[in-house]
Amino acid sequence: MSRAAIRYAKAVLSLAQDKKATENVQKDMQSIIATIGDSAELRMVLNSPLIKGDVKLASLREIFKSTSEITQKVFDVLIENKRVSLLADVAKQYTVLYDQLNNRQVAKVTTAVPLDKGLSDKVQAKVKELTGNEANLENVIDESIIGGFILRVGDLQYNASIAHKLTSLRRELSN
Repeated sequence: MSRAAIRYAKAVLSLAQDKKATENVQKDMQSIIATIGDSAELRMVLNSPLIKGDVKLASLREIFKSTSEITQKVFDVLIENKRVSLLADVAKQYTVLYDQLNNRQVAKVTTAVPLDKGLSDKVQAKVKELTGNEANLENVIDESIIGGFILRVGDLQYNASIAHKLTSLRRELSN
């Protein structure tokens, strides 16, 4: 993540806080992340030095016409400063800052099978116990852990996988 993207995201969050629109801008940013992530053509247009800024701006305004005034201003500023290629990074960084502002974080949960409601609730309770905050769960499937889960929140990791327990038991028995 570039320093410029972080600075733009902080500025957007500050403006959104002043206008009491942080939640609306958060929805816009999530939409931008998803749309740019799904469209190779849009990424190509935003990154191309051959396409003029006014064409890029018109494209963004058309694609994201239902976004807030603040988000529209972000497009203007990025185009004006020839930084529109940073749009996805700015949006991602905004969501991180928004989550920090609201004491929410992303918890990466690795499981052998997709999370069901029961396991999701247990993991959410463990996150609350370890960090004191709520978290958005991001589920990663890895059958090599056999069962249980590995929880990573920021720089904290809690490993409750069967593979980890077997490895620990193997170490104990060999000593």
